[in-house]
Amino acid sequence: MKSITTNSVEETYELARDFVRDEIGKNRIICLQGDLGAGKTTFTQGVLSELGAQKPYTSPTFNIVKEYDVDKYGIEKVYHIDVYRIGSEDMESIGWHDIVKDDKALVVIEWPENIKDILPSKVNVVLCEMIDKDKHKYTFGVSKLI
Repeated sequence: MKSITTNSVEETYELARDFVRDEIGKNRIICLQGDLGAGKTTFTQGVLSELGAQKPYTSPTFNIVKEYDVDKYGIEKVYHIDVYRIGSEDMESIGWHDIVKDDKALVVIEWPENIKDILPSKVNVVLCEMIDKDKHKYTFGVSKLI
């Protein structure tokens, strides 16, 4: 496992951009796990920026899923999914099975522990932790959700 601490939003964006460039070909599902304020949405904004998605980048907390059209690294669509308020049984209503089968899509999931029973066996897990207001710690290479 590797942990990196960022000291600003800009550093988090750069970390997310590097992650996309390094990991995009290995796995197309990114699970961001951490408490409220841990930096999950900020990390996702960096991912979306690297892929050239059109702003604004907002959390899909109330919509559950936001789709972004992109065209970089073989990715044509990004699904940003926030499952804070729902569970596995609700995922079919957002087209979950089609989303995970789309080999030209990147899926970024906040609160993945709420749907861990329907996640594919291979996902990128990133643990997100707030150290203080501007400082966040991101841990990569976690083998499964905690």
